[in-house]
Amino acid sequence: MELTNREILPDTRFNPFKYGVFRFLCFMVTNLLYRCRYLRNELRGVKGPYVVIANHQSMLDAFNLVNAAREPLHLVVSQSFYNGLPVHDLLTHVGLIPKQQFQDSPAAIRAMKQVLKKGEPLAIYPAGLMCEDGLSTPIPRATYKFLKWLGEDVYMARTAGAYFVMPKWSKGVHPGTTTMDVYKLFSKEELDTMTVEQVQERAEEALSFDAYREQEQSRYVYSKASDLSGLENVLYRCPDCGEEFTMTLLQKDTLGCSACGYRIRADKYGLLEKTAGKTELRYVSDWNLQIQEAMTEEIKKHPEFTLTQPVEIRMIDYDKHTYVPVGTGELTFSYETLSLKGVIGEEPAEITMRTKKTPALPFSPGKYLELQDPKQSYRCVLKDGRQTMKFINYLKAVYRLQNGV
Repeated sequence: MELTNREILPDTRFNPFKYGVFRFLCFMVTNLLYRCRYLRNELRGVKGPYVVIANHQSMLDAFNLVNAAREPLHLVVSQSFYNGLPVHDLLTHVGLIPKQQFQDSPAAIRAMKQVLKKGEPLAIYPAGLMCEDGLSTPIPRATYKFLKWLGEDVYMARTAGAYFVMPKWSKGVHPGTTTMDVYKLFSKEELDTMTVEQVQERAEEALSFDAYREQEQSRYVYSKASDLSGLENVLYRCPDCGEEFTMTLLQKDTLGCSACGYRIRADKYGLLEKTAGKTELRYVSDWNLQIQEAMTEEIKKHPEFTLTQPVEIRMIDYDKHTYVPVGTGELTFSYETLSLKGVIGEEPAEITMRTKKTPALPFSPGKYLELQDPKQSYRCVLKDGRQTMKFINYLKAVYRLQNGV
């Protein structure tokens, strides 16, 4: 069993047959699952090199983008996604560039620059993660410096509606209408004259979204959009009484608090309406913001806090391309660090990340979060899966406080 991932320069050559199969799969997913409508597609007729940036709402967003491009497109994807899928052999030689999320990766950066030098297009999802609450994720400022450094035309591919097709918290998929608007955001000549702050301002405006407010306007119908199964793992704090981990799924379309009786249900558009209690909430995004704001105030009052949870440690088996249990440990969060101490195999292990340098982590609500170093991912399956979102929300709050964002 091979667990060690040596960072090497990705092989970005295209295999015509494999890319053809990959593109056909993208076409089918785009038309059957996402039912994507392209509002504009300014990639038509455009030859590389160029860079596409895109917002990230669901796991398969890139399929719509591949379908929009008329020439083979190099996608930057997470190492975890690239190496952890059973179809890994298909994903080789279809132009993917794997990179550890939120980590410096010289090999991946060289590969990105290389494909542009060859005159081929590159696609990046700056957020690095799909959202869990319908809100865009903050993007590190270094991303905008990177765009200037790449020095090519930049196109924006803005997706709307994909969040409702494959919510991160959902136990299923909900086919329905999505849209994608693809347009030039910067010319390389503009980038050369703009400051990083100017690039950031324009790009952030294009990348930011609130899926629920957009849905209020569009009113697209998605299959079983009222099914909230799994959302209790994200919205774990009652908006009425403030108790944590009391929100439960009462019916597929209804969440309720076991402490105070608060009730809220979803309509056919996935929007919320209160049926018992005081607090009116229409959007999941607003509810989760309330949770994060409450955490921020708590941290300001008690910066000495710690949060600890026993975990099972899993790592990718690079032979089988799946995560396998390799040990146990304890995950501890404090204001300055997020650390994992335990045993992997028969050897003691300790991984520490600085919270000021970590805007987010890969995670699955109610299940796990991943710590990473430049070459490896450590999937921490929490003994109490409900605590996963609390760890993630604490991390977001501390990162904002430490960086003034």
